[in-house]
Amino acid sequence: MIISNPINVRYLTNINAEGTLLITRKENIYITDSRYMEAVNSVLTIDDGIMVYDAKNLSKDDYENFFMFCNSVGFEENYVTYANYKEYVHKYKIENIIETEKMIEAHRVIKDVDEIEKIKKACQITDSCFSHLLSFIKKGMTEKQIEAEIEQYFKLHGADGVAFEPIVASGVHSSMPHAIPTDKKIESGDVITIDLGCKYQGYCSDMTRTIFMDYISEDVKKIYDLVLKNQLSTQNELKDGGNIKIITKLVENNFEFNSHMLIHALGHGVGLTLHEGPILSSRSNQILKENMVVTNEPGIYLPRKFGVRIEDTVLITKNGCINLTNSEKNYIIIGSQS
Repeated sequence: MIISNPINVRYLTNINAEGTLLITRKENIYITDSRYMEAVNSVLTIDDGIMVYDAKNLSKDDYENFFMFCNSVGFEENYVTYANYKEYVHKYKIENIIETEKMIEAHRVIKDVDEIEKIKKACQITDSCFSHLLSFIKKGMTEKQIEAEIEQYFKLHGADGVAFEPIVASGVHSSMPHAIPTDKKIESGDVITIDLGCKYQGYCSDMTRTIFMDYISEDVKKIYDLVLKNQLSTQNELKDGGNIKIITKLVENNFEFNSHMLIHALGHGVGLTLHEGPILSSRSNQILKENMVVTNEPGIYLPRKFGVRIEDTVLITKNGCINLTNSEKNYIIIGSQS
């Protein structure tokens, strides 16, 4: 198999440097260049069983011999471009190159102890950042200023950086699930949706809270209460053996009963990437398994008015789930009347 997706390479080897991993009949090989040789060799030990080669020192014959006598060679069809595909066939003289159907990604869905600890740490930093924001955010401050503070906080408090560009959406902007922070200033009465997450040693966190400047109106309370109710009921259903389709349908049905819709997935897997399997959707036939890490994020959005989303990263266990993000979920009112 030829593994070129850097996320999959890191998952299998802990190497975080440019290159290609080959799984051959005789040995495992990592091909990089002189810029990364020191970094790669500092990660690997003799127990890893991986031979490291500088691409500049390999001949045409070397490449053609790597997969000699292999009946077929797998490649990552969801990552590799058509140009890369043709290059592989030509460079390695592969007779039968086949799709691997996200073989490695399927393994990544179940986290081991070390992965879980890294995600927990990322979530702890995220909770800490959110707590800081509650005293940082002031009226007159722009969405972009809050976004910048999130990024700065993560860099200064042990994270690798952000797991994604933070979403800070205030007032009518909160009605857009993936709003981009703007120069809009925070005003009294604003609904403020903050979606943030960081990376710790490569692993992601993801959390959303919806907070309020000075006060919360009665019409917003009704939507917030409905979202929170469904977020908490979903939390009770997330466990080993849970049926993703049924869990999602329960939320969709309750929203529809109350004249609203769930317009995005109820959640997604979290790991070395922010969005990975499983996807919590009513179109999914997957069953939850112990040590999956997923998000629980119902939301309701009223166009040109406001939106509410509440999201946690959770660990699936035999008998339930454990919230890895633990920031307050009841009404959070900041400002002069908080």
